[in-house]
Formats: sequence, C-alpha cells, structure tokens
Amino acid sequence: MVGHGFGGYERELRSLLSGDPPSVRGYVRSVPPTERGCVERLIEEPFLVVRGAGSLGLDLVALRREFALPIEVKASSAPVIRFTAASGRANAQLEAHRRAVARVGLMVLYAYRRLGLRGEEAWRLYAAGPTPERGLLGLLCRGVPPVNTTRDGNGVLRWEEGMPLSRFLQRLLYLSDRPGTIGG
Repeated sequence: MVGHGFGGYERELRSLLSGDPPSVRGYVRSVPPTERGCVERLIEEPFLVVRGAGSLGLDLVALRREFALPIEVKASSAPVIRFTAASGRANAQLEAHRRAVARVGLMVLYAYRRLGLRGEEAWRLYAAGPTPERGLLGLLCRGVPPVNTTRDGNGVLRWEEGMPLSRFLQRLLYLSDRPGTIGG
C-alpha cells in the first residue's frame, strides 16, 4: 500500500516546522527528553513552509536561513510504504523529484507519518536523490537514510529505517549554530 499524502498530515508537519506553539508542544511529548529542546526551538526559530500543489508536485517546501528543504509527505499505519500501488504514480513521482533536485543541488525529503503510534515520534525522514556534495545542505543530508529501492526499482519506505524528525532537527540546529556559518 502506498501511503497517502493526506492534507491533514501535510498541515500537521507544516504547523510543526512553522513553529506553531500548540503543535510543537503537542509533538514534543512524544520526543525523547534529550531531544525535546531542538524541537521546541522551532517556536523561536521556525521555517517558512509553503504548501505545494499539483500532480507530481512537492507537498511542502521548508525554508530557513541557509536551508531549502523540498518535502513529500506520506502517511500510513503500516510499517512499510511500497510505491508500487496507484498504477506506479508514486514511483513516477519519486523519479521526477530525484531528477528535479539533482539539477539544482537540493535533496527531496520524504516525511513518513506513522498513524496510530503511541509513545513514539510519529514522523520519520528519508532522502530521495543524491546527497549534495557541498555546503551545509550536504552535511545535513549525510546520514539521512535513503528512500530504498526494491530489486524491481520501486521505492519503499521502511519505518524502522527512517530518521526521527527530532534527530534531523538536532543535526540542522547543530549546523546552523556553528561559528562561521550563515546562521551561526
């Protein structure tokens, strides 16, 4: 089953990244205590998040100082999202995203919202496309697990392999806070 980019989950992630205080405070309850501070910093240091539209388009684009993060949102209660359903639309979308970002030196993040979780972070991130070779974006994206590909060339997201949103934000803030960087 391909996870769906339900509008409500896009709005949820948009609210989080935009630093909406009730959204951030609600989400932080599921984050390990050692990583809560980096999520809470979104309230004071938010992203500008724009919703995308259109067939094969991106769901969100998050902008913050030196980072531009195109994001595709998927949601499912299953531990694995396979891109083989929906007549191959998700695979075509994945390939279109990879081609688009490779040309401009960005990376698409796939955000997987796991439905029905209790006591665990609900968002995991994956990278689609080549990791930028230079700059802070390249440093940020190294270590973000890739959208995997099956033997048949189809995309797949495995929940257990994703990077929790809080860990990603922790990396981003570390890079932003470094002396000599645009944000530091």
